[in-house]
Amino acid sequence: MATRPIAITSAPRATAENQQGTRPVSRYAAVADYWALTKPEINFLIAVATFTGFYLGQATHSQRFPFVRLIHTLLGTLLVASGTGTLNQYIERSFDAQMRRTARRPLVAGKLTPRAVLSFGIALSWVGSAYLAITVNALASLLAIVTLASYLFLYTPLKRKTALSILVGAFPGAMPPLIGWAAAAGKLSLGAWILYAIIFLWQFPHFMAIAWMYREDYDRAGYIVLPLGRARGRFVTLQTMLPLLALLPLSLLAISADHRSIFHYAVFILSLGFFFCAAQFVLRKSRTTARNLLMASIFYLPLLFLTLVVSKV
Repeated sequence: MATRPIAITSAPRATAENQQGTRPVSRYAAVADYWALTKPEINFLIAVATFTGFYLGQATHSQRFPFVRLIHTLLGTLLVASGTGTLNQYIERSFDAQMRRTARRPLVAGKLTPRAVLSFGIALSWVGSAYLAITVNALASLLAIVTLASYLFLYTPLKRKTALSILVGAFPGAMPPLIGWAAAAGKLSLGAWILYAIIFLWQFPHFMAIAWMYREDYDRAGYIVLPLGRARGRFVTLQTMLPLLALLPLSLLAISADHRSIFHYAVFILSLGFFFCAAQFVLRKSRTTARNLLMASIFYLPLLFLTLVVSKV
C-alpha cells in the first residue's frame, strides 16, 4: 500500500545534489502509485481463475501444453483487469475520498492527476484487449471487453442505486475462467460454465464480509451495497448462505467422476470450512466473524482451483 504523502509547508531551497538524490525516490513512488491503481491483490485471484480455466480447457485436448499461449492469456487478461480497476477508481474518485478504506488510494490522495489515471486506464484496457485478440483469439478478447464494459457501465453506477448491484457485478466478476477456457479451447463448453458458476456464487459471501466490515464507509459515501433498516441483517444472511448451499454440490461436480475420490474429500473439507466461517458470521455478524469469512473466502478459491487442476494432472 502506498503511504500518505508528507505535507511540507516550508523547506530550504534544494541543492543540485539533493535534487539528484531525490529523483530516483520520486520515480519509485510514481511507479508504486501506478502499480497500486491496478489492484494487484485482486489481480492475483484473477490470474488464478484465468489459469484454471485455461488449464482445464486445454485438458480436453491431446496436444502439448501451450505455455506461450498461457503467458499471452495471463498477460492480456491482467492488462484489461488492471485497466478496469484503474478506470473504476477514476470514475469513483469523489466517493472514494469519503471512505476511510479508499482515502489513501493514489488518485484520491493527490499523488496522481485524474487525467493521468484516465489515460493510464484507457491504455491498459485497449492494449490488453488488442493483445488478447492478436496473440490468443477473438473470443478471449471479446469476453475481456464485455467484462470491462459491464463492470464499469452497469455495476459501478448501480452501486449507488440498489443493493442488487451485487448480483449485477457478479456476472463480470466471474468472467476470468471463461477467458482462460476460451483462450485454450477456442470455445466455451460445460466445464467452463461450471467454473463460471463457482466464482459467481463465491462472490456473494466474499463481498458480504467486506460490505459488513466497511458498512459505515459505504453508507458515508452513498453506496447502497446493503439495504437499510431491519432488512439489512436478513439480506446479509440470505446473500451469504444461499450461494454457499449451491456452491458445495457445484464444486464437487467440477471434479470429474473418476476413482480419485481423495479430491472429492478435499473439496468437501474446503467447502465445509468455508461454510463454517459463513455460519459464524451470519449468527454473530461482528467485525471479527466478517474478517474470518473474508479470509476463508480468499483461501478457499485458490485452494479449490488448485485441487481441480491437480485432479486433472
